[in-house]
Amino acid sequence: MASCLRSPFGLAKRLRIAPPKPIQARTVYQSRQPWHGNQSVALEHQRDESVDFDDFMRETAQEARGVTLPAREPFFSPEIQRELEGLRLPRSIHLNYLKPLKRTPVHGVPAADLQLRSYSVRNLEFFADFALRAAYYLNLPAKGPVPLPKITERWTVPRSNFVHKKSQENFERITLRRLIQIQDGHPEVVQIWLGFLQKYAYYGVGMKANVWEYSSLDVSKEMDEQAEKAKAEIDDRLKLFGRRSDRVNDADVDGIIHDDIFKGASGSLAPMGKL
Repeated sequence: MASCLRSPFGLAKRLRIAPPKPIQARTVYQSRQPWHGNQSVALEHQRDESVDFDDFMRETAQEARGVTLPAREPFFSPEIQRELEGLRLPRSIHLNYLKPLKRTPVHGVPAADLQLRSYSVRNLEFFADFALRAAYYLNLPAKGPVPLPKITERWTVPRSNFVHKKSQENFERITLRRLIQIQDGHPEVVQIWLGFLQKYAYYGVGMKANVWEYSSLDVSKEMDEQAEKAKAEIDDRLKLFGRRSDRVNDADVDGIIHDDIFKGASGSLAPMGKL
């Protein structure tokens, strides 16, 4: 019976009295503080006179319509300013503010189709304008740019691995296209035009061209004539090629191998080198 009872003094040894702690107060930061500054004079006058705000603003706007602001004083004298206004911009600079000029086709036979692709409308329109101006100065009749249907591509991929592998995100890419057609153009001039655009290509704009070349029905005869012309040019080039007069032949190689100097360099003249 005595073993089942515990002394209360043993329990008192395990008690710990913590020091008193202050009560934590939670404060919320208020970002939008009330305005305590001076009120508008117009609003105070309106409140005192009991005038409607809409009527007050309407009357103020009507009064301000007839007010003209003072003109800014010119930097130059009136005579110089008059002369500057009378000057004419160079034609090459003035044309940049106008639409690109186009040549009128005679037969309307398509010579090339240039398709421009980009993800940016600004870059696409700028380079299409540049291509039309280049075609005009090369005397190539051009049509366009014609807007083509957009290409919309979408992908759904996991957002991340491990923890976020079950969540997904969508990506969308829209490709914009424009078409420019060259008509009644000589194949060589069309190639010059395409090479010029490729040399001064704009960033973010892709190009794809389809070129048509027209020839007579007697294609084989024209190919033979072109082959004869190419052969004459090749023969002139081949005359510059030939074997050197001081080239080593088979007899020279045999003599070099059996030469004593060559044998000595290889170690055959050393003691017991002939074994």
